Amino acid sequence: MDITGECFCGDVRYRISGELFDARSCHCSRCRKAFSAQASAYALVKPEQFAWTAGEHLLTSYVGKHGYGLQFCSKCGSTLTGIGNGVVHGVTLGCVNGDPDIRLERHIHVASKAQWEQIADGVPQYPFGPPQQESE
Repeated sequence: MDITGECFCGDVRYRISGELFDARSCHCSRCRKAFSAQASAYALVKPEQFAWTAGEHLLTSYVGKHGYGLQFCSKCGSTLTGIGNGVVHGVTLGCVNGDPDIRLERHIHVASKAQWEQIADGVPQYPFGPPQQESE
């Protein structure tokens, strides 16, 4: 089953021919600004399974000094994807259509969350970045 997504105005669209994985919500001050929300809601995707289906020419990118950043619709401003060295590595869950059959696995950087935010129980919380994954 393919997963589709689009921006607020609908002019930029994508398709994922696979599953999303490693869904998380980041509560750091930078994500709050980038997503204009209390936190981000984001999941990873295998780059080879991601494809733009419309409006790629409308994308604007912000890339930080380490080569990672976000892509936005230049028309409506929706944050759509995360990129690393020019390659899409994840999507914002708010722009995914329907139910992608994934749930948040963790809240990260909760030590710097907004004072007014209350995080519901039931999902692991980490004060800083994601826990280190053991190598396989």
